[in-house]
Amino acid sequence: MENAAKAKRQMPNSISPHLALGDAAARQLANATKTIPQLLGISPRWLVHLLPWVGVEAGIYRVNRVKDESRVLTACSQRDESDLPETFVDYDEHPREYLLSAVTTTVDVHTRVSDLYSSPHNQIEQQLRLAIETIKERQENELINNPEYGLINNIIPSQRVQPLTGAPTPDDLDELITKVWKKPSFFLAHPRTIAAFGREATRRGVPPATITIQGSPFLTWRGLPLVPSNKVEIKNGKSSILLLRTGESNQGVVGLYQPSLPGEQGMGLSVKFMGISRKAIASYLISLYCSLAVLTEDAIAVLENVEVEKYHDYKNDYR
Repeated sequence: MENAAKAKRQMPNSISPHLALGDAAARQLANATKTIPQLLGISPRWLVHLLPWVGVEAGIYRVNRVKDESRVLTACSQRDESDLPETFVDYDEHPREYLLSAVTTTVDVHTRVSDLYSSPHNQIEQQLRLAIETIKERQENELINNPEYGLINNIIPSQRVQPLTGAPTPDDLDELITKVWKKPSFFLAHPRTIAAFGREATRRGVPPATITIQGSPFLTWRGLPLVPSNKVEIKNGKSSILLLRTGESNQGVVGLYQPSLPGEQGMGLSVKFMGISRKAIASYLISLYCSLAVLTEDAIAVLENVEVEKYHDYKNDYR
């Protein structure tokens, strides 16, 4: 026992004393550079950016159409004295009306939190920013998938195309262009669907060219950009590719919004302070009013049931 105790006293100390201030202690006097809160679900929302938007009054947009175009009679280069055709253009007596829908939520912030913890980043501003980003993501989803006015649910049967082999091929997109041949604007598809088309085009020796829009590169086909959106759903390995013509002057697809809202913070976006409760919680109402209209039936078409999980094996043989 005495030998063991003596040996223990003779062992050098494994923890050497600090010769200078250590990192852990020094960090207590340092200010970390803090980012604003990040949100994984934020996407570029290209559809919202590329659509032309029309302000509507009273939240209603009426699409008037010609009732029967075949009744409009004309004559060309008459060299005799025959009577000129008499005609008129009739209108649909029951045109479709699009009503703006609202994407809303309320944000609650305790006044103690906003008072004490708003440096360097304002708590109320960040709470509102994240809520608005989430609402805008929901907006794009509704523009595509809403059962009443969404793009996918407003395509007539004659404008729906099926793929030749399952995977999206150049031939399929060419067929889609024949459906929207009057000034088509862009394709819209899930990023994985665009990747599947790129594989098929590359395999055929015609890799898609790229263009730059608003600083970002896009694959193209026949000069038309393939715009990505994760709101175009993939179900059981299958998805869709849409082709749009946009703009009122082109009788295409337009987005709808309500201008001049109280508390307006953007196009169709309103933020209103609702007050402070007896529990010292401040509440803010966020509302985004929007819809979408397809002015003529040939302004949009879709390639349905596109398989996005097909891959090709390439031989590694050399001559």
